[in-house]
Amino acid sequence: MHSNCSFIVRSNMKQSLDYTNPKQVVNFRDVGDFIKLISGIPIMPIKRLYRGGTIKYFSDISVIENPKTIFCLQKGHDPVMRGIRNVHFPILNDYEKYETETPEVRKWLRRIVGTIESGIEYPLYVHCLSGRDRTGVVIAALLRIIGVKEEEIIEEYNLSTGTEQMDYIYTALEGLRHLEFYFHGIDLQVVKGSLLG
Repeated sequence: MHSNCSFIVRSNMKQSLDYTNPKQVVNFRDVGDFIKLISGIPIMPIKRLYRGGTIKYFSDISVIENPKTIFCLQKGHDPVMRGIRNVHFPILNDYEKYETETPEVRKWLRRIVGTIESGIEYPLYVHCLSGRDRTGVVIAALLRIIGVKEEEIIEEYNLSTGTEQMDYIYTALEGLRHLEFYFHGIDLQVVKGSLLG
């Protein structure tokens, strides 16, 4: 793990959680690019998987690098954008998303991973309101599936503004220890191949 990497990247990425700025999306980043920066090796292709906050306040899709597929984890739907498949995966705020061992969260994550298994177009953009909690759990699950080390997943998660309490992501990763059991019936090799291109 590159301990200086997190400090440098966080200081460059720090932004207020201004959801209404039409020129930037909170906590937006290219996951493959930052995993490469953290690990020192190109584990995942760049320009394939993006994460961040809500997209309700801008009209120029290039702000989020022109994805072909968007996974919206918010309660409300995203605006319709021509040429983009938007898949809605809401989960009630009653459920703690970091508690990945609960049946509700497991069902939610299985739907998301199953959609990737069924086939999607890339680039993929995954978002919730602030691109941190729900998005952080989903990205952690996807990174585990492709074999990223736990400490690198935690460091990538901590790049987001508002993730000062690391205990949450540890809880999420603990529930994802046994991927084959957790995602039983989903071909994780297909999912991994899809994510890695």
